[in-house]
Amino acid sequence: MVHFVGAGPGAADLITVRGKQLLEEADVVIYAGSLVNPQLLEYTKDVCTIHNSAKMTLEEVISVMTRAEEEGKTTVRLHTGDPCIYGAIREQMDLLDEKGIHYDYTPGVSAFCGAASAMDVEYTLPDVSQSVIITRMEGRTPVPPKESIQSFAAHHATMVVFLSTGMLDELSRRLIEGGYEPDTPAAIVYKATWPDEKTFSCTVGTLAETARENNITKTALMLIGDAVKGGKYDRSKLYDPTFTTEFRKAQS
Repeated sequence: MVHFVGAGPGAADLITVRGKQLLEEADVVIYAGSLVNPQLLEYTKDVCTIHNSAKMTLEEVISVMTRAEEEGKTTVRLHTGDPCIYGAIREQMDLLDEKGIHYDYTPGVSAFCGAASAMDVEYTLPDVSQSVIITRMEGRTPVPPKESIQSFAAHHATMVVFLSTGMLDELSRRLIEGGYEPDTPAAIVYKATWPDEKTFSCTVGTLAETARENNITKTALMLIGDAVKGGKYDRSKLYDPTFTTEFRKAQS
């Protein structure tokens, strides 16, 4: 059996209870060494074989899984955050399907949630933003043309931008071209929830400058939109004393 497990955003105690249990039981662990906190490997048993996928190809990863399956061993494929976001798990699952190897998937806390906690941000403030757009700039992996930063910026929703720390001048240009004002609140969160986490409040127009001043070149998320700063917003109706819900009547 192969278990895909979300490691969480960084802090070793932010893995799920189920994910930790699977690590404790695993015979083989393949972890994303460039992003997963190595402290998580301390949950494994002494006889566990550990592979760092940062140095492996997809074919090599599948080969390790196949060999473990033939030997009757349990494998944990440990991905950063929640692997449904930029985790490249579909291509692994498809190859396992071809080989008839069973797998399951344990979700994790995504880095975009960790970034919100680092900044004490609520992404969906009433009358400010009720949508969160998770996206990235194109690099060696392209982005479909219909999913351009400019087209998303036109919505003025909250945006969380992954995998783009080295392209912040261009990111700012596209955000502004799409409709955000240069003084729209923004933030850079470096290694959210890790011990060396850093957060920087800025604006859409000063993203690149802020990163350069603080020597942030990778492993960061960019948060964009008015919800990042908070400001004026409507109170939630759920807890409004004048609002009737399924569980309580409005107070006069």
